[in-house]
Amino acid sequence: MADTSQTSGGNHERYAAQRARYEELYTRGKARRRDFSEAKGNAKEIPADLVLKRETLPGGWGWSGIVKRGQTLRIVAPAATQGVSVLLYRAADPTERFNAGDTVKIQWSASLYRGKLLYSDMGRVLASITDDTFGHHDAIAGGSTAATNAAKYDDPTLRNTRDNFILLAAKHGLSKADIPPCLTLFAPVGVDVAGKLVWRDAKPAAGDYVDLRAEMDILVFLSNCPHPLSTGAYAPEPVDLTLWKSPPPSTDDFCRSSSEEATRGFDNTDAIFE
Repeated sequence: MADTSQTSGGNHERYAAQRARYEELYTRGKARRRDFSEAKGNAKEIPADLVLKRETLPGGWGWSGIVKRGQTLRIVAPAATQGVSVLLYRAADPTERFNAGDTVKIQWSASLYRGKLLYSDMGRVLASITDDTFGHHDAIAGGSTAATNAAKYDDPTLRNTRDNFILLAAKHGLSKADIPPCLTLFAPVGVDVAGKLVWRDAKPAAGDYVDLRAEMDILVFLSNCPHPLSTGAYAPEPVDLTLWKSPPPSTDDFCRSSSEEATRGFDNTDAIFE
């Protein structure tokens, strides 16, 4: 039998070195980050002259649309929604799209809330979360599928996020191969003591919303289906959508200047407009 002790020891040493490097970079970066309490958000009532469009997305259904650079899409939960899944693509080139892994990794956290950024797979910022009254969103577990609905509700025919995204992709000349892991808003997913993903008790209050400011022209897909970890019966609630013309970012805009990583992301983004 082969002696694996040296290999195991080497792996442990490499892991320890990588962990030490991670801690060094995290500590150095943290010292230069702005406090998220400085991210003040937007007005609850959007001035009528800034509103471009209002729509309601029924429970279980999907929506797609273009949000132009400088516009903001507000997603409002009038009731205790069980999750609204989101995908973002660069409108000019949909091969560039939301990357959940990089969004979490670059910002050193799986917690996404006001002041955080949604990154593409090219290191650019697709959208900024300029306001968020709920604060619990999931970029880890992904959206529902026919299989998760069969397991949870014993009914694979219920509408699900995977199939909604496939339908939306087809409308825009894309295929299921173009559907990456998604972000799900209003999804209080946490980790228990055993390291398992679980659905927390937090629920959106009536009127909770998330503002996504487009940092380039983006194609947005939404699926209003329950998150695969949500509890209770299959009962997706309608959500309201407001597209509005948001003011240009100020010189000290929090999202653009919250960290060195954010600054680099916006340098990469702004370069395509030069």
